[in-house]
Amino acid sequence: LHDALPIYNILQRGYYMEALETFKQGFIVFSILVLYLFAVQDSLAYSRIILFTSFLLYLLISYLMRLFWKWYLKEFRKERRSKSSMLVVTTKEAAETILERLGNDTVGSFMIKGVILTEDTEEKEIHGYPIVSDMENAADYICGEWVDSVYIDAPLSDERVVQLIDDCALMAVPTHYHVPNMSKNNVKRFAEKVGGTMVLTTSINYASPAQILFKRCSDIVLGILGSIVAILLMAVIGPIIKKESPGPILFTQERIGENGKRFKIYKIRSMYMDAEERKKELMEQNRVKDGMMFKLDFDPRIIGNKVLADGTQKTGIGEFIRKTSLDEFPQFFNVLAGSMSTIGTRPPTPDEYEKYKYHHRARLAIKPGITGLWQVSGRSEITDFEEVVRLDTEYITNWSPGLDIKILFMTIKTLLNRRGAM
Repeated sequence: LHDALPIYNILQRGYYMEALETFKQGFIVFSILVLYLFAVQDSLAYSRIILFTSFLLYLLISYLMRLFWKWYLKEFRKERRSKSSMLVVTTKEAAETILERLGNDTVGSFMIKGVILTEDTEEKEIHGYPIVSDMENAADYICGEWVDSVYIDAPLSDERVVQLIDDCALMAVPTHYHVPNMSKNNVKRFAEKVGGTMVLTTSINYASPAQILFKRCSDIVLGILGSIVAILLMAVIGPIIKKESPGPILFTQERIGENGKRFKIYKIRSMYMDAEERKKELMEQNRVKDGMMFKLDFDPRIIGNKVLADGTQKTGIGEFIRKTSLDEFPQFFNVLAGSMSTIGTRPPTPDEYEKYKYHHRARLAIKPGITGLWQVSGRSEITDFEEVVRLDTEYITNWSPGLDIKILFMTIKTLLNRRGAM
């Protein structure tokens, strides 16, 4: 048996991350205690000062104990390092990089017993480590020597490598296979079962079941509140819109959602009914020159917008609800339905999606949102679509519940300052 990966990850955590994990655990314990006292209606019998002091002491003691235990485990692993023998199987080309990486690993509990190269060689050692066998006799060597595990970094196109992995499994010798060329991109990787087979999955990011549940529950709560506001807004603004521009209060449009799935987005109508037809005529005035998005300094398609005889630009109800982002509130209906999330990336229209290149599609890796990182970074000022993609990809790569909460508060601040829009 070999050491479990979660232990390795815990030992790799720095002081800040350890403090954060300690606080999370302490907060959960403290919350359970407070809920218990509230449930038994006995909270008045306990001093709040003592409760909070105990909470702080618990955090401090827990943090120090975690640090001590990690130090003990590392020292224990150093002692075990001389007791766990690992054989490295690799190519001559990759040997230097692999051996240097393994040799500098201060956390792993192993010592490198020797090296087996996939190429034939007359050399007795490589980069300070002995070459103990060739590929033809590798299984025999492992069978007759002290080998606790085998680290393999060699192409599976070599039948001898595949056979050696099978032979090690037959001998119950753990093997660690490094997938070649899989560490060049900034993506997350994890092993899982698909269709009953073990696979290595790569993704720009991944969320734990608890994180997914948190995001969906947050969306449901915010979706209910936002939908109530949307209904009230439609009741107040709706008659004004219909008076200025006869037609439906709600505007629906096909958009591209998560991983290319199409859905209908809802908005309070802020444009005249022929807005889509007039879009082609105004394309030359588009501030985003590559046509990946459509932005105008002054959009005559918006209800109430007019250019007077003297050249003055007059705005109306449509411009007001767009500037204040009131037209976006019906998208909380989409949030409740599950086609959108409160925080995410803005969904493109089908004609914009048709122009996407490979790296543009990365922004569709999650559910689209009503607001997001690039919106609170100054949506109205950003006209470079590559910058939008960069910010969206940054959000997906670094996603966490904490980042969503931060963006939510930044959105509220942006709306209050009337800078940009959702």
